[in-house]
Formats: sequence, structure tokens, C-alpha cells
Amino acid sequence: MNFDWNDLAFSDRKKNNISKLYSVFIAAPRDISIERITQLIKTYLPHQNITFGFSKEQYVEGFEDQPQFKMLPKEKAQSLIDKVNSNTKESRKIYTIDYFQRELPFILQDIDFTDVILVRGSWKKAFHTLPSYYILTKRKRSYTFVSPFVSEKEAHEYESEINHDIHSWLQRHMSNSYNEAAMLDLAHKSAKLSFDYIYQTGVVIGRKATPKSKKYSLLLGGYNKVVPYQTYAMHHGNSREDNFSPYNDLNHYDTVHAEVNLVLWALRKRKSLKGTTMFINLMPCPTCARMLTQTEIEEFVYQEDHSNGYAIEMLTAAGKKIRRVV
Repeated sequence: MNFDWNDLAFSDRKKNNISKLYSVFIAAPRDISIERITQLIKTYLPHQNITFGFSKEQYVEGFEDQPQFKMLPKEKAQSLIDKVNSNTKESRKIYTIDYFQRELPFILQDIDFTDVILVRGSWKKAFHTLPSYYILTKRKRSYTFVSPFVSEKEAHEYESEINHDIHSWLQRHMSNSYNEAAMLDLAHKSAKLSFDYIYQTGVVIGRKATPKSKKYSLLLGGYNKVVPYQTYAMHHGNSREDNFSPYNDLNHYDTVHAEVNLVLWALRKRKSLKGTTMFINLMPCPTCARMLTQTEIEEFVYQEDHSNGYAIEMLTAAGKKIRRVV
């Protein structure tokens, strides 16, 4: 049976009927393979009914048009669900519920489930900073994080496939020279190469042909890359979520910061950073700011603040120019 939150929201009777299913709820997941869907069904269906959520949006909210953050389309899983439900030897069933991602807190508030299964990478920001977490905690409901992948091998294969798509997409936006606004836009686009669902940071380095020129040639770009491979945190656990890390915590994260990634690329490619300008969507963190004082980068242009202006003070003291452009 299929449910739609639009039909349930104002009917206590209908919501109670779902609660009476005593089902485990698989909250609408990011795109996962048929093999992983099968694995989840085999894990939970022998013990209880399943209510399987499906997002009405194509992408994780806040990561629109990013292939690494596609949501699972219902049509991909429907035939498997129908096949399982048609098995007369299985008394337990799979029910489905369609909803917009913003409606998840209301579902968790109004419907009782035996457990809530959360596929990592299916939301933006750390889960413990979201309304859904506070509702589950307040109601003393259990939840379980699970990987979107069947195995390490599948996680690697997915990264390889998606990396090709997103790098090809970025390549289409390249040109020979850029003005300041275009460089900042390219930094934002570079951020979309990251698989970090907590925050995506992008950075590019440019050099003016002459001191008075308003055009920059692009030297290098970077982003906050999840390590040791991009799907690692989704598969093994996000360190911020595992440690209930507060915003701006510099002890628990899964990425090499974009600025560090870029400097490493410059070293590998033996690119001189002397007299260059760095464009970045987020002000460098204190650790990166200290590192950047030791480079030959001349100027920093950013959009969003970080750490109460620590980087401004540090970079200015090191003789660097720094500007915010909004």
C-alpha cells in the first residue's frame, strides 16, 4: 500500500493506522542500488513490516542538480517492492510513503515507528543539527545510521562514476580568463565537486596579467575533499555525526580543507603561487589561515565569514590583502 503525506497530514485516523503497522521506517534515502535496497529489505522485513519513504524531490534539499546527491526515485524500487509484497509466504509487507523532505519532522512527530533507518548522505548538514533529530530525541525514538552502499567496492565504484560526471560538468564552465565575479562563481562551482554533505567549500587561484588588469587567468581549483575517498564518510560514518560535533568544531571532520587541497595540488604540479589571488566561498578556518600565511598568495577574496574573523587578523598581520565580496 502506498501513502502520501499530503493525504495523511490532517487525518489522525490515517496516521494511527500507519502507527498500528508496527513498522520500521526507512526515511527517504539518497539514490542507492537495487542490491542495497534488497539488502535493507532482507535485514528488516524478517522481523517487522517496513514503511519505505520516497522523496518527491529529485535531489537532497540544498544540493540541487548535484549528481552525487540524487534521491532514490520511487520507480527504481517499485518493481522489487511489488515482487516482495506478492510473495504469499511472507506475512510482513513493505508499505511506501511519499513526501517532501521538509515534511520529515512532521512524519516523525505524528507517526510511531519501531525504528528509523537513516541512509547517510540523504540530508544536508549534520543530522544532530536538524529538526528531525530533536523530534526523535524528544519522543525518545531510536534511529540507526546505515551506509548507502552494499560494500566498500560499490562505494569506490560509485565515486569513480560520479566523479567523471561532475568533473565533466565543471569543465563546461571553464574559459581562458575571468573577472572577479566569475572567479567567485567558479569557486562556488568547484565546491560542488565535494561529497561532504555537512558543508561544501570551493576555492580557485588566479593571477592577473598586469597589476591593473581586471581579468584573471585560472591556475588551480580545489574543494574540501572527503578522504581517504569521497564516499568514505557515507559508507563508514560521518565523524561530525558520530561525535555530535558542534558547528565550527575543528576536531571532527572528514575532509581535507579546500585551501589545503589547493596548496597540495600546487606543490604536485610545481605551480608558483607568487602574486596570486585566492577566491573562496568560505573564510579560511584558523588552521588553514595559519598555513596560508606561509604561502606567497598575495590576496584573498571570500564571501562568508568563519571563526569570528580570526583569518582576517592572521592574514592581515602576515601582510596579505583580504576582501569580502557579497
